[in-house]
Order: sequence, then structure tokens, then C-alpha cells
Amino acid sequence: MESDGTVGGGIFTALRYASDIMFRWIPGTVEGVVGTGPNTGSSPTIPSITSPVTTGDVTNFLQTSSSADAFSHLYNNWSVLVIFSIIASLILMVGVVYCVLRIFQIRKNEELRFRASAHPVAAKDVSRVQLRWNHIVEQTRTESEQNWRLAILEADIMLNDLLDQLGYKGETMADKMKQIDRSRFNSIDLAWEGHRVRNAIAHQGSLQAITQREARRVVGLYEQVFREFRYIA
Repeated sequence: MESDGTVGGGIFTALRYASDIMFRWIPGTVEGVVGTGPNTGSSPTIPSITSPVTTGDVTNFLQTSSSADAFSHLYNNWSVLVIFSIIASLILMVGVVYCVLRIFQIRKNEELRFRASAHPVAAKDVSRVQLRWNHIVEQTRTESEQNWRLAILEADIMLNDLLDQLGYKGETMADKMKQIDRSRFNSIDLAWEGHRVRNAIAHQGSLQAITQREARRVVGLYEQVFREFRYIA
């Protein structure tokens, strides 16, 4: 009987193939493996491989055939096999999940390294202004009075650069700071105080005595100015 090409015909064809497998090919394979057939004497007789058989025929054959002990044993221990298969499947599934997660982790690390290598090292470095400021702070921590003086002078130079960036113009620092609106420059008095100490050091040189504590205090004045405008971190 040929299929009519409809959904119903397709279902009928699928059922026919399934029945062939269940009731013709499987019994025939069992017969060939265990060596039983119509002409084997006392062995149970089953229909030819080309003849349809019923479920009862297959069940009767498995129950009465001495060669079917292995199948009977498998049938009786089927629940054990199912449990073992489930456990093995779960273990394999966990292994697969672990491998997938590890692959994603490795790929992510590779991507991070690739992105890091794509950017120049200078992009991660501390800014030039911050490096200058760090050097000034380090000078105030030494035991050299000359370094303390240089720290104050360099901090004042940084203040001059900041005023230039803020748009204040003038020939001297004093000219620039005189233009500052106090409402926009809260630390202007600190800037003036630091600048006066700087002038004393620049004009009097070694005659202007300075201690480490004073040097740190004056540098701290400049620091407050710079932090107000986020000039340093």
C-alpha cells in the first residue's frame, strides 16, 4: 500500500516502518544471534523473519528459550541499568558543563589580554602632572634642606601652569592671581600664602631658613589648591 502523500499517509508509513522494526527485524536478529529457528529441534519455534509476529510470540519465545537467559537477566535488572545510565549521564553532563565554562573563562582571559595589548602602555601610566607632584612630595620627605626649597619652588611652578589652564593671563603670578574671582577660587588665600613663601625663598636663597615641617606645610597649601580643581589625584 503506497502513501497518499498527506499527513495521515505519512503517519501510516511511519507506523508501518516502526512495526517492521519491532515485530520483524528485532525478532529475526534475536533468532540469528541465539541460533534458534523453525528447524532447531526442541528449541521454540518462531515465525520466519519475513512473517509478521505478535508481541505474545516474542514474549513466549523469550520466556521458553534457554538461550534467552541473557535477555531475561537484562530484563530483570533493567532498573539497575537505568539507574547506572542516569548516574553516568549526570557525570558526563557535569563534565561537559565544566569544560564549557572553562572554555568561556579561557576565551575571556584571552580577550582581556588582547585588549590590554591593543592599548599603549603610556595610557596606563600616571599623568605627567601627577608624576611632577609625586616628585615634589618625595622631596619633602628627604633630609635635605635644599630639596625642601626645590619642592616649594616646583609646586609654585605647577600653580602657575594651573592658572594658565584656567585662563588667567599676566606677566607674573601676582598679576594672574589678582584677576581671580574668590567665588570661583575658594583656595585663593592658600595660593597667596604659598606664593609668598616661594618668593622669600627665591629672593633670599639660603638666608631664608626653612624646616622640613614648614616645607611640608607649604606644599600642603599647594596641594589643597590643586585638589580643588582636580589637578592632581
